Amino acid sequence: MIFKDMLLMLMSSLILIISVLVGVAFLTLLERKV
Repeated sequence: MIFKDMLLMLMSSLILIISVLVGVAFLTLLERKV
């Protein structure tokens, strides 16, 4: 049960990091176009 919770936390943190990275990359691309 504890392992499952740890895995869930790891997955959510990974998704959060990926979404932040994608957002930053998107913003830099937009700035380059303008």
